[in-house]
Amino acid sequence: MTTSGIKNWQLIHCKWFYMQGITLFPFVIYQHPALLSKPSFINHEHIHLRQQRELLIIPFYVIYLLHYLFNLIKYRRHHKAYLNIVFEREAYTHENTPNYLQSRKWMAWMIYWK
Repeated sequence: MTTSGIKNWQLIHCKWFYMQGITLFPFVIYQHPALLSKPSFINHEHIHLRQQRELLIIPFYVIYLLHYLFNLIKYRRHHKAYLNIVFEREAYTHENTPNYLQSRKWMAWMIYWK
């Protein structure tokens, strides 16, 4: 496992990690070094860092987990439950939008409740 920093993050490379990446403020744990050259990956994780700061970190994880569990009951499939978490919906919707965070409104993830 190696670490390095980009902007305000602490990057942790973990080749045995089972997900492409996860943001646990202030860390971004990622599986493949090639992900760091993908603007969509960088934007996606930056969006999560912003969401976590907005909610003062711990409440983000509580809401994330509760919404995932609710979605899992609703959809009965992990992947669909994950993709429908409000935080993931915002991140996936805007991961290919350059400079999204410069124009993003505070608590923008709330528009993704359904």
